[in-house]
Amino acid sequence: MTDGEEKKYENELLVDAWDDFHNWIYCICVVTFDLELGQALESVFPRHVSLTKQEISNICYLAFPDSNSGCMGDTSFIIRLQNCQGKTNIPPAHNNYNSKCATSLQIEHSYYWGYVYFRQVKDITLPRGYFQKSVVILSFFPFNNLFSEISSYIAPEYFDNGDVCLEAVCYSIRSWPTPKPGLPLNLPLLGTVFQTYIPPSINCSTTSILALPSESGDNQIQTHVELLNLFEILQPVISYVHLLWELVMLSEPIVVMASSPAYCSSMVLALTRLIYPLQYCGDYRPYFTIHDSEFKQFTTKLHRPPPVILGVTNPFFGKTLHHWPHTIRLSDDMGQAQKCKLKKTAPTKVMCNSPGIYTAHKTFLQKDKHIIKKLMNGISSKRPLEVQSALLRRHLLELTQSFMIPLERYLASLMPLQKSISPFKDAPQPLPFNPDAFFATLEVAGPQLTLNNTGIKGDWVGLYRKFFRSPNFKAWFNNRYTDLTHKLQALQLEALSNADLKDWVRGREEVHVVDMVLRIKSSINNCREHNIQVSESVKERLNHHLNDIVISLPDDLRNILKIS
Repeated sequence: MTDGEEKKYENELLVDAWDDFHNWIYCICVVTFDLELGQALESVFPRHVSLTKQEISNICYLAFPDSNSGCMGDTSFIIRLQNCQGKTNIPPAHNNYNSKCATSLQIEHSYYWGYVYFRQVKDITLPRGYFQKSVVILSFFPFNNLFSEISSYIAPEYFDNGDVCLEAVCYSIRSWPTPKPGLPLNLPLLGTVFQTYIPPSINCSTTSILALPSESGDNQIQTHVELLNLFEILQPVISYVHLLWELVMLSEPIVVMASSPAYCSSMVLALTRLIYPLQYCGDYRPYFTIHDSEFKQFTTKLHRPPPVILGVTNPFFGKTLHHWPHTIRLSDDMGQAQKCKLKKTAPTKVMCNSPGIYTAHKTFLQKDKHIIKKLMNGISSKRPLEVQSALLRRHLLELTQSFMIPLERYLASLMPLQKSISPFKDAPQPLPFNPDAFFATLEVAGPQLTLNNTGIKGDWVGLYRKFFRSPNFKAWFNNRYTDLTHKLQALQLEALSNADLKDWVRGREEVHVVDMVLRIKSSINNCREHNIQVSESVKERLNHHLNDIVISLPDDLRNILKIS
């Protein structure tokens, strides 16, 4: 083995040794301020991790609050940036994760999540007079609560003790169990154990406990992987939550302007949760800067802005994004419910600093005045924020479900009749989606039937028509259509497993028999690769059929078609 080959082999062993770490976190970055370079990447942990030049540039600029925002002390916020390395850095443990976790926690490997802890304090011993440094946890997981708490735990330790602290953190994370939905997880870190739980998909059959333990010890911290106090974040714009629900449902371009990345990042994340349990499928950047590699793409005036929600702090965006149709400008005090007013005009030429929602969007639906009044009374009576948030979440959940249930029912009607399924033919395809046929169902099965008591009325057909052109609908429809296709394939496999193939084989030409063997083998592989839900008894019968058919063939064909 040459020196080069030996070094490559040692590097591969080093990378393999960190697989358990990368199951959770890609790397931890330290970004500092350099007088000559500006924001600069000081170090990366573990040391072997590589980042592209573009990723390093984006991380460095996103790791610091904008210079005009003047964040003193410690600031925590969340970023989301493109993964420029494609699938070359995807941990194997992530392969089955998305099929088992809750929709809102699915991994999208095209993006990293960054959990930033930034410190800026006066320090007369430094040339610039300030200590400015950020610790950034980079991960594929959207665990906004867990990783924000962890970054707030390890960053101060690092500022006090230096590199040795983050090296110890990395070795601790290597001991963590694989992230599996539906199981309680204990994550040891610097003498403390973070206790957490990843909610499983509603379709995932799990008999595990469904919540965190009720009590914790002295060195234990209980934390949810994902947790937003929706009311607390949306309080400045709560009177217009139905307007915002529509804009998010329709994947409209929205820019959130705030004085701090903590404010804009939490608002952007809250907006994407308004339509839960439907997954928001537009792009979104909780914090975005003018130095981002996609700045030109988002600020060009040649095309309509893409379906994206941007969080920004630099006042310069007031000029570069004035052509965007919807702007939310937040006040410096996020705790004030009455400060944001609705400005029924497009943001063009409205560059004042007064907080408000600037939009010319004409809502399709009326607002539910009852829930708004209830939440406002809760503010006056000092109702706990957690209770306010629970009320708001339940209302939005019911609104989204009422909007989607007619679509779910109609899509179910696209399933072909059972008699169209034959064991000796390919599985039939679902019927095509027909908007007019769907609209015809609304009178007897529309959202208004479940929302009569809320006072929400309006142009449902108009809202659906625009929704059909959005990324949210396209992603939902593709997923559901795939589910229907898999269900039909499962039914066809069940029919095939129950068929009398011994009788079918008699008198058949070899070419037809071989075709059946290949079809069965392909079906079995398809079940495994696409996680098609068929019972073990069906799989056993199919394998039994396969053996019976192969045995009936001449020796030469039998060897060629040998079941692996």
